[in-house]
Amino acid sequence: MMMLYLWLGFMYGLTMCSLTWKCVNCFEFEHSQPLPLQDWNNNVTYKAAAAEAEAFAYAYARRTPPLMVGLTLVNAAASKGAVCLDGSLPGYHIHRGYGSGANSWLVQLEGGGWCNSIRKCVFSKKTRHGSSHYMEKQIPFEGILSNKAEENPDFYNWNRVKVRYCDGGSFSGDSQNEAAQLYFRGQRIWSVVMEDLMSKGMRYANQALLSGCSAGGLAAILHCDEFRHLFPRTARVKCLSDAGLFLDVPDISGWRTLRYMFAGVVMLQGMQKNLPQGCTKRFNPIMCFFPQRLIASVRTPLFLVNTAYDTWQIQVSLAPASADHHGNWNGCRKNYARCTGSQISFLQGFRNQMLHAVRGFSRLKKNGLFINSCFAHCQTERQDTWFSPGSPHIKSKGIAESVGNWYFDRAVIMAIDCPYPCDHTCHNLVFK
Repeated sequence: MMMLYLWLGFMYGLTMCSLTWKCVNCFEFEHSQPLPLQDWNNNVTYKAAAAEAEAFAYAYARRTPPLMVGLTLVNAAASKGAVCLDGSLPGYHIHRGYGSGANSWLVQLEGGGWCNSIRKCVFSKKTRHGSSHYMEKQIPFEGILSNKAEENPDFYNWNRVKVRYCDGGSFSGDSQNEAAQLYFRGQRIWSVVMEDLMSKGMRYANQALLSGCSAGGLAAILHCDEFRHLFPRTARVKCLSDAGLFLDVPDISGWRTLRYMFAGVVMLQGMQKNLPQGCTKRFNPIMCFFPQRLIASVRTPLFLVNTAYDTWQIQVSLAPASADHHGNWNGCRKNYARCTGSQISFLQGFRNQMLHAVRGFSRLKKNGLFINSCFAHCQTERQDTWFSPGSPHIKSKGIAESVGNWYFDRAVIMAIDCPYPCDHTCHNLVFK
């Protein structure tokens, strides 16, 4: 039996160790399944890796299927102009809490990149990130949204909501392009969804957590203080951003690719008036779409979960094909194990800039950090990285435990990993 689990774990690692970049133009990563990637290339002995694979395979084989939750469209949104890129209704998925979690709410904002030009937004409006017509009618609730105590010990019985992302601007735009029939109404979508949830019981919450991943993680930072103002002072309200720490740094050619992309998003979607005024009074609004200029001034307690070697930023903003004229980064972009010494050195520099960006933020004890030295993107919404056998850890503490300890004030959490390649608990992403 042990050999059977070992074989299953090994084969699962081989078959699932891939991530497909489905939608290049709208900057979307999509997993076909949860990705429990074992770090076979990172100085881990075969015996240790095999034992971890066996434990994971055993647990995965015994795991019950995830809860499937249906899509709810916000019918009142149309009259307020709170619509997706194509003019369709926005929506969310909700699973009700019970027992001690009946008056606790977790609202997760979906990610999915941005569209920074008319051409890309026209493409996006024919996908699930631009139209509710293309959204799945049911989605699995896993990771931080799981309804199982053994998978999500602190939040399993809360009211848990996944807000779908269909505006291409981190729920922050407010304009339209009549010629292209595009609606950039992210701010209105945010408002109307919050109103709808408040009418369904969220106004009675004594505990609430706003979370999000990637573009949704950025949105969680941008809307964190707005979310806090929905509730009375007596309520415990905090925010969590996963893989949302997008940095304004030069790419491998010296060009600031992400700044150019964000400039297109901010200007096209007319979000200048919706960005935090404390920032826009001091900086160009484009600069205020970068979390590094916002996080220290967010008044509501905020927790950042991020990998020091974020695979989205490596592929799209640090070493994009547009900056890699000779293709020297083709291998490294897809597989960290194929990076040269000089490329790893460049990525270590990126890690250093990330640590510098959170320096002021980390001085505030109300905040929290979990920056691990992995090659990944979005770790709270995947079960294998959120809470499971062999999930990523920093000094014996995993992501779910760290977030829970911070949220419930059980401990101050400022966890920063040692540099690559020291962490052998990573579930690193390898791309096709």
